[in-house]
Amino acid sequence: MRADLDKEPGEIAAMFDGLAGRYDRTNTILSGGLDRSWRRATRQALAPHPGDRVLDLAAGTGVSTEELAYSGADTVGVDISLGMLRAGRASRPAIRLLAGDALALPFRDAAFDAVTISFGLRNVRDTGAALRELARVTRPGGRLVVCEFSHPTNAAFRAVYLHYLMRALPAVARRVAANPEAYEYLGESIRAWPDQPGLASALVEAGWRGVAWRNLTGGIVALHRAVRG
Repeated sequence: MRADLDKEPGEIAAMFDGLAGRYDRTNTILSGGLDRSWRRATRQALAPHPGDRVLDLAAGTGVSTEELAYSGADTVGVDISLGMLRAGRASRPAIRLLAGDALALPFRDAAFDAVTISFGLRNVRDTGAALRELARVTRPGGRLVVCEFSHPTNAAFRAVYLHYLMRALPAVARRVAANPEAYEYLGESIRAWPDQPGLASALVEAGWRGVAWRNLTGGIVALHRAVRG
């Protein structure tokens, strides 16, 4: 199955349940191995320290949570897809993974020193509400990093990239993915996502301060950083 762009939570969860078994391998193939460098860049931007309490939202199988744990921080991954969590617990038993909804996180106020979400914010029905919920569970002065697909800054490169998203990506997914139809939605969701200034404005509106971003891979991905006021 594939989800619609209205991002109904049950449809999103079911779609990712169907992708879980091959999800990490498929992402590495579709990104040409760049997913590993994007995870490292996210950890470096968040700069977790040993003993920090860190939330990794939309953690999927926990591959991003595992990267954050290399810092020595006390990390926990949360995802809405039970299938992804089962796959993660089987492959990464040392990583703490919990079920949860981005719009109603199962944590007290100010529970974390740092929070992050990678390639998951665009799958949430209400972006602003999710950013406010992340702010709720972050202590004052705590840090946020959003790693998300964005808009390449070079017009020619962007045209090539959009062609890949809408034509090549589904074709490759049909060869390697457990649920290739889902990658049609994923390509559409990337294309419909706000550009770098647009996401920065959403962060400010949700109460985050010191918002800045850095482009990765020519703007295919952007890291947005912010601080809880």
